[in-house]
Formats: sequence, structure tokens, C-alpha cells
Amino acid sequence: MRFLCLHGGGTSAEIFKTQTAAFRAKLTLSPPPLFDFVNGPHPAPAAPGIDLFYSPPYYSYIQPATPSGMADAYAWLRAYIAQYGPYDGVMTFSQGGALVAGMLLHQAVNTPHEPLPFECAVFICSGLPLAVLDDLGVPLSAKARDIDRQSISALSSQASSAAILAAGVERWRGVEVEGFVEGEEVSARDFFGLDFESFPRGWRIEMPTVHVYGRRDPRYPASRILAQFCREGGRVEFDHGAGHEIPRRKEVSEAIARRVEEVVGRVEGGLW
Repeated sequence: MRFLCLHGGGTSAEIFKTQTAAFRAKLTLSPPPLFDFVNGPHPAPAAPGIDLFYSPPYYSYIQPATPSGMADAYAWLRAYIAQYGPYDGVMTFSQGGALVAGMLLHQAVNTPHEPLPFECAVFICSGLPLAVLDDLGVPLSAKARDIDRQSISALSSQASSAAILAAGVERWRGVEVEGFVEGEEVSARDFFGLDFESFPRGWRIEMPTVHVYGRRDPRYPASRILAQFCREGGRVEFDHGAGHEIPRRKEVSEAIARRVEEVVGRVEGGLW
């Protein structure tokens, strides 16, 4: 299989290649999948904390994070796929996942009969921007907007160079959400402020998906919301227990690899 790989905002293709190396090395697929790591089209400042570990340049796919900015990013991505594809799957982190998820959900809502650009997707610490949901007319409660605003602010603070130098891995504290208790099922009627039972049944990303997230990531609610927008029978979820990152511990790398293999097996076996 051939995967298109899209990095987080304010990083790069080379950085994403390094971030994913540990779990990609644990894949036992035969033949081995091919991974095409692609820089975003816009030069960007470093994401919080990134410049402590990685040198420039840094890039972004979405500028600005508005409906028009998202539309421009969708057009860029479709043009890239047309020129360099086809791709069997897509693997993303953070902003790269926001781009892919937004494009796929727009297609599900507006042009559901068009062929999908991928057969499967791997979303790592990825969520749907509220700009995408607003543009689609999704009812957004004040609670949903508050959680989104607080989580973005908390991520910027907890991922910062100052936080890394002061607290290391202990900097990841997540974000407090009223009514959410870790380990308990989240109601579809109040899924971090969204009422999924009120959405049309067709408003789902219809392909096998992997969702990797961490319960201490401030953007954990956004990752869980994206998973909920993917078809229940086709999604595989894994909580690595950490923050907005890809831990490289052996057990985490093996767990991510097994879930990627599970989804690839569904595609190659025609089980979808």
C-alpha cells in the first residue's frame, strides 16, 4: 500500500518521518507499505516547542483556519493527489488530519457519490476544526465552542518550550471538561458539546480509520469527536495515554503498528 503522510502545522515532512519511525519499524506488512511524506505549501513559524528539537524549515497546510482557508487547502490536496497519486491510504498528525478529515466530511455531506481519494486513514492526535463544522451547518453549542477554545489555548501552553524545560513529559495535563469522567462512556447526545444523535446518518467518513490519541492531550476532545464522525464499524481507536505527541516506547509503537495492520488488512481483504 502507498500512504500519503501529512504532518502537523509548524513542522515538516522530515519531522513527521522521524516522529513515526518507531511504529513504522514495527509494521510486519508484506510487501512493506510505501510512505510519501509531503511538506505543506505554506512556510510557517515553528509549532510550540518544536524548535527545541528540530531545525527549520517549518510548514503549514492551512492558512488561515477559516472556511475559505480550508477550501484552499482542500484544493491544494486534491491537486497534489491528482499529480502524484493515487494513494491507498493517508496518515496524518494534528493539522494534517484536520485537513484530510475536513475534506472527507465535506465530500460525505456534499458529494457523497464521488469516489473517495483514499481507502483508509490513520489519524494521529487529529481533530476537526470548528470552522469545518460551522461551514457544514453543524449546530455548535456554547459548550462545544468553549471546549475547543480552552483546548487550543491549553495545547499552546503545554506544548511550549517553557513548559518542556520546566516539566518535561509532566507538562501534559489535558483539558478539564465539565461532566467528563475518564473511563466512562461519553453520551452521543452530549459528546463534548455535540449532539451526534441529531446529525443525518450520512454525515460520516465512510472508510476504515485508525484514531491514535492521548488522554493527556489538551486536544483529546477534538480527536474523540473526529473518531465519532467516522463509521462505527470501521474505526479502530487507541489511547496512548500521553499528550499531543507520538510516544516512541516499544509497547506504544507495537500497539499503533498492530492497529494500522488491522485496518490495512480490512482494505486488502475486501472486508469493508
